[in-house]
Amino acid sequence: MNKEKIHIVDDDRRLCRLLGRYLEHDGYEVTFATNGDGISKRVLDSSISLLLLDVMLPGKDGMTLAREVRQLSNVPIIFLTAKADISDKVKGLEIGADDYITKPFEEKELLARVHSAIRRAKLETFDHADKSIATFAGWTLNLISQTLTSREGKQVSITSSEYRLLSALVSRPNTALSRDEILKMISGREWSPLDRSADMAIAKLRKKIEQNPKRPEIIRTVRNKGYQLTAAVEYSSYTH
Repeated sequence: MNKEKIHIVDDDRRLCRLLGRYLEHDGYEVTFATNGDGISKRVLDSSISLLLLDVMLPGKDGMTLAREVRQLSNVPIIFLTAKADISDKVKGLEIGADDYITKPFEEKELLARVHSAIRRAKLETFDHADKSIATFAGWTLNLISQTLTSREGKQVSITSSEYRLLSALVSRPNTALSRDEILKMISGREWSPLDRSADMAIAKLRKKIEQNPKRPEIIRTVRNKGYQLTAAVEYSSYTH
């Protein structure tokens, strides 16, 4: 059985060795780099299951690397960084990262988040046969290529976390998703009353699909419950 491959980019060699021991002991195959040189080619040329990226790197920083990788691949990306400010976390998730772990971290939490990100990625790439294209309010969401197309037929760029959020809303129309569910979807962690990441994720998505984001008609707020997609959803199969 082939092992899942995890590529770590961090200029702290000691930390790389520590992470390698954790992950290899848990059954993963691990490779390292101290900078992002050649990372795009590595992602395309090998079967990497997940990227662990430090934010502060020599040369190109982790945010820039994540943006470049996301243009080429939907491989799960987890930031592992000492930058704990909420604005940095939000920026990382908006770029398309799947999670954001701050240093120092617990081994069990790191492994749990790695498991979760890889599992979600596998579920998202699963061919749903007759449910591969979802249409709602004139929008088209391709559940295979994870692309969003507007009423006018123009493809609209969405991050992997935005895709997960939208596909969850589409799969459960007229059903409220709680903030806790949303946050687990976009970052693999639980929501707290002081954490506005779920609300910010909804706001970003509304800006892309609502005619008037300040008066949303597609994704509505359900008081004390969360958010729901109010549009009818139709499914069709994917044809090449």
